[in-house]
Amino acid sequence: MRSLRTLLLLLLLPTSLAFKQSDFKTCSQSGFCRRGRALAARAQESPSSWHSPYSIEPPEFLLLSPHQPGFTTSVHSSIHPNVKFVLDVIIHEDGIVRVRMDEENGLRKRYNEAAQWALIGEPLLSDDVLWTMKGGKAKAVYGPKKDMELVVDFKPLKITLFRGGKEQVVLNGRGLLHMEHFRTKEDSKLAEHIEGEGQSVLQVNPAAWFEGDTQDAFWEETFSTWTDTKPKGPESLSLDITFPNHAHVYGIPQHATNLSLPSTTGPTAKYTDPFRLYNADVFEYLSDSPTSLYGSIPLMHAHSATSTVAVFNALASETWIDIGHVEKGGVETHWISESGILDVFLLPGPTPTDVFTQYAHLTGAAPLPAHWSLGYHQCRWNYVSSDDVRGVQNRFDEEDFPVDVFWLDIEYAEDHKYFMWNKKTFPDPVEMTKDVEAVERKMVVIVDPHLKRSNDYPVYKRASELGVLVKPKSGEGEYEGWCWPGSSSWIDFFHPGSWDFWVSLFKTETIDGQWSWTESTNNIGIWNDMNEPSVFNGPEITMPKDNVHYGGWEHRDVHNINGMLFANLTFQAAEARTDPPRRPFVLTRAFYAGSQRFGAMWTGDNLGTWEHMAVGIKMVLANGVGGMPFAGADVGGFFGNPEPEMLVRWYVVGAFSPFFRAHAHIDTKRREPYLLEEPYKSLLRDILRLRYSMLPVWYTAFRETSESGVPILRPQYMMFPGDEAGFGIDDQYYIGSSGLLVKPVTQKGVKEVSVYIAEDQVYYDYFTNHAHRPKNRHITLPANLDQIPLLIRGGSIIPTRERPRRSSPLMKYDPFTLRIALDTSGNAHGEVYLDDGETYGYGRGDVVWRGFGAESKKGKGKGFGTVRISSADLAARTQVGVYDPKNEFARSVGDVRVEKLVVLGLGKKPLSVVLDGGKELEWEFASEGGVLVIKDPAVRVVDDWAIVVKLE
Repeated sequence: MRSLRTLLLLLLLPTSLAFKQSDFKTCSQSGFCRRGRALAARAQESPSSWHSPYSIEPPEFLLLSPHQPGFTTSVHSSIHPNVKFVLDVIIHEDGIVRVRMDEENGLRKRYNEAAQWALIGEPLLSDDVLWTMKGGKAKAVYGPKKDMELVVDFKPLKITLFRGGKEQVVLNGRGLLHMEHFRTKEDSKLAEHIEGEGQSVLQVNPAAWFEGDTQDAFWEETFSTWTDTKPKGPESLSLDITFPNHAHVYGIPQHATNLSLPSTTGPTAKYTDPFRLYNADVFEYLSDSPTSLYGSIPLMHAHSATSTVAVFNALASETWIDIGHVEKGGVETHWISESGILDVFLLPGPTPTDVFTQYAHLTGAAPLPAHWSLGYHQCRWNYVSSDDVRGVQNRFDEEDFPVDVFWLDIEYAEDHKYFMWNKKTFPDPVEMTKDVEAVERKMVVIVDPHLKRSNDYPVYKRASELGVLVKPKSGEGEYEGWCWPGSSSWIDFFHPGSWDFWVSLFKTETIDGQWSWTESTNNIGIWNDMNEPSVFNGPEITMPKDNVHYGGWEHRDVHNINGMLFANLTFQAAEARTDPPRRPFVLTRAFYAGSQRFGAMWTGDNLGTWEHMAVGIKMVLANGVGGMPFAGADVGGFFGNPEPEMLVRWYVVGAFSPFFRAHAHIDTKRREPYLLEEPYKSLLRDILRLRYSMLPVWYTAFRETSESGVPILRPQYMMFPGDEAGFGIDDQYYIGSSGLLVKPVTQKGVKEVSVYIAEDQVYYDYFTNHAHRPKNRHITLPANLDQIPLLIRGGSIIPTRERPRRSSPLMKYDPFTLRIALDTSGNAHGEVYLDDGETYGYGRGDVVWRGFGAESKKGKGKGFGTVRISSADLAARTQVGVYDPKNEFARSVGDVRVEKLVVLGLGKKPLSVVLDGGKELEWEFASEGGVLVIKDPAVRVVDDWAIVVKLE
């Protein structure tokens, strides 16, 4: 039963019933955004006379030797000649360009640590650059083909990246760069009357043509009932970034919008407000809006048929981004941030894969997750007791539904004091957890960042004693806000003193007499929610911007990083529970650039509507573009009671998402899959079994992502970067490099769908094996409620495990089935990656990584004469760690075999199917569709082998 405190807090939370735009600012209600848009408007009104006031002047002060990776120089402002700025331009070893600009010797220090938290280390600098200086500009030529040029114009300051003589990215090409310098209130007076000798003299502001003639929210700003004191005054940063030859831009998650980002300015504008990056707790968010949501990654890709580039704008403060698609096929963007230095990385591509790899070199790739975390997760707010959890598990087993994880939301905790069990409802938490673990399943338990301000709560008490809590605007004491426990404080994870403390809390044994979570196990996963941070009685349901963090930084400076640090430390804490460490599972709601290193995310408090189901796909795709591929949306929607048809379709969406969790609000009806009536219950069982059969595909895709940074889910533009017709498609996608193409149904009453195909290639229906050859680039597929539009691209080999199990670890020794989908040339390839799924042994080479191939040779007639199917050791070819084919893990799965091969696309019945160097194999052939089934060839997955199919 819901507690009285929870009821009161639900009443306090202003958005508990529906999204209210009035709870969140628009650009017109944000002073610095108004100033930034007004600046752009002035530039647009005077296009011929407008120019940037910033310049490198005089150029002889620029110390530049021909082969250095970059330079540092002073920047002059014509409107504030007494304010000094410094510019750094550096070219990295992989071709990335970093541009930094800061105020020099100002009244205060601008926040300059965002990149420090996002990057995995300082990038290596290029030693293959040739600089020249001529005609008021500096030019660097670099790259393996010497086709990359970086041009820095001195007056006005403009930075342009070229490839092959063609503009790729332009900074300050429209003259909107503006770094508001620190000042005193006295210095900021725009006009002043000086009395003297009977006269009144008006002092004219020489910067008004550029900055405007009003002090708009310089020193104080009010929104609703809250006032932001702005003790540092104006410090915003405006920058225009233009992609002159790229018509599509992607990224900057998290927003509920199209994958190819629409315009916010100009004649084609879809929205009137810019896209906003400001981590926020948004209940029941709109399904089509530029409103900021829970996470912020300031990374934007720009794509054309000839190249892909990206910009990573390392800012942690609130940021608004205007996008305008121009007639000539380019995109103009305008980034307006409240604080911070200019710190922009230009990622040169030239392909989507190159950009993903370059970004992974900067911020890291998502690590290999624990294998069990790719299974099905069952959650709701809340499973109310130990007996409830056991009962749900029993029903899953009785109804023969696979599941890997059960989740506990906030009601497990006594008075919402996280780590502390409510013993009335959870009297035996360790025993309950071990009951779940007994059948190779796991528990995930929520730990939110707000701490109940109570001295009988050891976590709060210790944090208070250590002085590691966020401070109010005075810089003294502890900030107090309201969240689920009532009066709460928040740990300041920017404070180094909080790090070891937080890690110590997760120990399952007491160490040095300090309190820790002894009533848990080393296998429990952690759910970090509300870490934007959510503050029920705060402005925009978050923390006041003038709160103070470690180092004296205001919350406005670090807001978008805050949630990442919480998940970062939780990841480290969960990892440190065992020695040697095992791969932890952490789910976070708030995120920033680099958050992919610390676990998974979900799209937050969605609604049970068809529109939210559809936009959830786009949001997960966008998160992949943002470098955070381990993502998913709550199946069924967090709010509402979806009808059975919707729920079945949503389970398909979940089964084809990297993170697959069903979750529901406390006010919804129970909707565990076994509760549905037939035929819906059986349909959900089949969908879950399909997901489990495909776990080898998902885990293999995660291996590739952990190495390259290329997303798990791949939209058309990634797969076919030269096909313009596919650049805007965001309702179908490929799974890794597997060749699987899925188009989930996200509308009511659909009976068939049209799938776009970008190539002249055969595609096979996954379930019927029917070969489709696209007509006019489309394939029409039946899509009744019991049908999933799922295709195998010709040339692919799909490894699956077909035996139903209760959980994924129980599949460890199950045999494999290989679906071999021949392309139009009779060839195919695929791979499977295996390790123990729990430890970091893969770094020592304890893996099985096999490559499968099918190669056809022409016969005497029109068709193929033979098809040779083989398995080879990819790990040996790529030298994974210190690799030994007979490593410990390989020995442990040495008896796992391939029990069936299904060959699609044979033109005629074979004469024989023979194990190379061995016996004739048992097989069946269906002439309709040309499908060959090879039964139990008695080959092991760890071995090299070959099977020869003779057709004539």
